[in-house]
Amino acid sequence: MSEKRIIIALDFASAREALTLVDQLDPQVCRVKIGNELFTATGPSLIRDIAARKFDVFLDLKFHDIPTTVARAVSAAADLGVWMMNVHAAGGQIMMEQASEALAGFGDSRPLLIAVTVLTSMAEGDLGDVGINCKPQEWVQRLATLANAAGLDGVVCSAAETSMLRASLPAEFCLVTPGIRRAEDTVGDQKRVVGPAEAIANGSDYLVVGRPITRANSPLEALEAFNTAVAGVS
Repeated sequence: MSEKRIIIALDFASAREALTLVDQLDPQVCRVKIGNELFTATGPSLIRDIAARKFDVFLDLKFHDIPTTVARAVSAAADLGVWMMNVHAAGGQIMMEQASEALAGFGDSRPLLIAVTVLTSMAEGDLGDVGINCKPQEWVQRLATLANAAGLDGVVCSAAETSMLRASLPAEFCLVTPGIRRAEDTVGDQKRVVGPAEAIANGSDYLVVGRPITRANSPLEALEAFNTAVAGVS
């Protein structure tokens, strides 16, 4: 597993803000994530600008549509040279299988394809509101098992679920964990949060960190603190 375990969420509204932050960081010790807000505001050009700075990019657009549409979107994202991308596991096994098959021709440049299970902003009551009457852990297990069966490389899950998934899925199945906060960090809109050391100990491969780094007085120092916490248990 790569030593670059921290993925920094570029949750900004403009390319200028994102690049200002990226230029304070070191691509040798982190990766970055571009989500819906930033991609909608800037389009593919920002991915190319960040890739030119030697950063690995996780394109976090959570594709969820009919299988053919998702497969084409995944292929288009791979053409941009991203390191990782994701789909919603709730789109079903056929959608995920076709998405994975769309990457078969990319060879060594094939990006990782992972699936979102349950957003870390959702708790049990939120699932019930949309007709899913089980605990988040149970739904995560079901969706992660489906993603593995569909041939995906891993899932996005809370660190609260990683121990459970590690016990039931292949060792090479990648677990990406958002909602990472240290004791001194504010929780924000996340409901299922865990510290960096605990997340790695539980079995997470990569940790997505946003505001605790991006809003820090010194983002590079904050990143170093997260890397230090991770290194202690890696």
